[in-house]
Amino acid sequence: MTTAPMTARKTQRRHRRLAGALLGLALPLTALAAPAAAQAEEAPVACRNEIYQGRSFTLCEVDVTRADLRLFLYDAGGAPYGEFTALQARLAGEGKQLLFGMNAGMYHEDRSPVGHYVENGKELMRVIPNAGPGNFGMLPNGVLCINENRVEVIETLAFQDRPAGSCRDATQSGPMLVQNGELHPRIMPDGTSRYVRNGVGTSADGSRAVFVISNEVVTFYEFASVFRDLLKLPNALYFDGNVSRIYAPELNRNDLGRKMGPIVAVTAPAS
Repeated sequence: MTTAPMTARKTQRRHRRLAGALLGLALPLTALAAPAAAQAEEAPVACRNEIYQGRSFTLCEVDVTRADLRLFLYDAGGAPYGEFTALQARLAGEGKQLLFGMNAGMYHEDRSPVGHYVENGKELMRVIPNAGPGNFGMLPNGVLCINENRVEVIETLAFQDRPAGSCRDATQSGPMLVQNGELHPRIMPDGTSRYVRNGVGTSADGSRAVFVISNEVVTFYEFASVFRDLLKLPNALYFDGNVSRIYAPELNRNDLGRKMGPIVAVTAPAS
């Protein structure tokens, strides 16, 4: 007499188990959809801190197919910006905001660039191809070349073979940290010079630039290895080791210090 009710209860329990299993299958699909949506809304520049070989670095990756990456040196009155806050003020007056910034090349006391410099199609300093004193003259050195939707680090002599005006923005610095997947021949594992250092590497397809600053003093070898071995970037350029500063609001970074020369920055319409 109890057979039918028991069978009904067993059937109900099976249905509940089946519904639970289907719900369990649905959850991963929802979870997979969320990262895809988040990825579509990611900012064109993303910064993070990373430990590599026991050293601390900040890395900012820029997708130049979506980011407005440019160089800045002088304001409308002809004075060097010198600091991120001055650049922020100018951008705010144009209805824009600063998403990322970094010092971008060596400069003289008046903050004019040591090497080749082009801003928005206007050349302010010619290419310097010769060897010379200091890090800048430690050949091979190179040029960061920025165009809409493309960015490249190019060795200086190879850059000279290109047509004039091939970069909307350009800044020359040195030495090359990585060239065609190889470290600069004078960057050795037993180097003893240690500074807070910064530089940039670019992807082979020109769609991505990765800006790196050390968060502690490091050797040239430790710094260059980040680009070659951690980031796997074929070409990378040194910016400085005496004045190294970054603006990365997502990491609450707005570094202060000596006045800068050229600044490389990502801007966007003010939100």
